[in-house]
Order: sequence, then C-alpha cells, then structure tokens
Amino acid sequence: MAKRFSVIIPCRNEAANLPILLDEIERAMQGRDYEIVVVDDGSTDGTAAGLQGRLDPQRLRLVRHDRSAGQSAALRSGVFAAHGEIVITLDGDGQNDPAYLPKLADALIAGGPRMGIAAGQRLKRTDTKLKQLASRFANGLREAMLRDGTRDSGCGLKALPTALFRQLPYFDGWHRYLPALVIREGFAVTHIDVVDRPRRHGKSNYGILDRGLRGVLDLIGVWWLRRRRKVVPTATETLPDGRTDATQ
Repeated sequence: MAKRFSVIIPCRNEAANLPILLDEIERAMQGRDYEIVVVDDGSTDGTAAGLQGRLDPQRLRLVRHDRSAGQSAALRSGVFAAHGEIVITLDGDGQNDPAYLPKLADALIAGGPRMGIAAGQRLKRTDTKLKQLASRFANGLREAMLRDGTRDSGCGLKALPTALFRQLPYFDGWHRYLPALVIREGFAVTHIDVVDRPRRHGKSNYGILDRGLRGVLDLIGVWWLRRRRKVVPTATETLPDGRTDATQ
C-alpha cells in the first residue's frame, strides 16, 4: 500500500528562499501522496505572510511558533503536526536539494520494518572552511563515542517513520543525533550521499561557537542514553485465539 509522506521544513527568516524551495519539493514529490509542513520558528521577515496565498490543508500547511525556540523545537512541532506515515525533513535555506527526498523515502521503505532512518550525508560542502573543520571534528568525536556509523549527522535531509520519530527522547539539539537515537530504539540506519548547495538568499541562523560547549554536553547525554538501554526486546501481545500480535 502506498504511504503518505509529510515533508517538514523548520525555518526562521527564510521568506526569500521558501517559494523556490516549495516549487522544487512539488516537482520532486510529483506522483506521490504527500503534504508539506512549514514550521515558522518566530520569523521576523514575513516568512509566514509570504505563504498565505499557497496554503492548502491537503498539500501545504503552516505551523508557527510565537517566538524563536530553535531548530530542534521547530522540527518537533512539525513531526507532531504531520499527517503522513513517513516524515522527511530538510532545512528551509535551500541548501538541501529536494531531489533527494524520494530517494530517502524509497531507501527507508526498502529497508523494511526494522529500518528506522534514511539519513543524508553531504558531499562537496558549501560552508566556510572554518565551519567545515568544526563539523568534521564534531562528527569524528560523535562517531568515536556513539558508534552510529554516520559521518554527517547534521545534514537536514532525513526520512523516518512518524511513529518512531515521535517516541525518540527529545532535547534541544536532538536533530543532530537522530541516527544514534534510532539505534537506541533497536532500529537500523541507512545512508544516502547528497550534494549540498550554496544558500541563495539571507544568512545562516546557526553559527559555530553557539553550539560548541552545548554540543559536547549533548553528546555526553546521548552517550548516557545509549548506555542506559542495552537490550531492546520485541514485544508481542497474545490474543484470545492464541495468535500473537507485535506491539512495536
């Protein structure tokens, strides 16, 4: 049976980038049952106003934060607003190419019921050299501690079953640790190489220094969470007729 997809776009002050990105998503997802959920994280540039003429409860929905709460909070709001069985995420700045959305969805489905995430991993990064070096160091440290097999957990392109996404432990910064959190729940991870694009308009809302110490604390926290769940059993319910039914 064909599945419905929810494309989640957390964004802040991306009024100039979103119209282009939405057109690209519509082309990429043509022929599939999908919705787009834009989460406006307290924008001050008219991001929400620019979408008013395009809103459609079946195709394009807008969720707004009354104040900026960060990318993780915006992503979480979108996941809980999603109507689809599978959530696909990408950033609102246009650097994530929507052409990869169907590939992520297909890779997740092809992996079967125990596949928990299809994660994009960026090639040919377009960030500054300093940001690339910082990211490389952070990813190397994360892999050494978490062993999640992911070289680039910060890529915004990801596909997950909606039900699984909602049960992952939430904290500010969780979007950078989704593969490790999915493994913690007993599911598998698959990767898709993607090519990053330059930002068309505006500037990044996320810097390097603002997540240095916090990132280390988050990493320790995720490492602790992984260690506190070493056995993930398969739970089944016994029915009155003697048959069993999986509960997760």
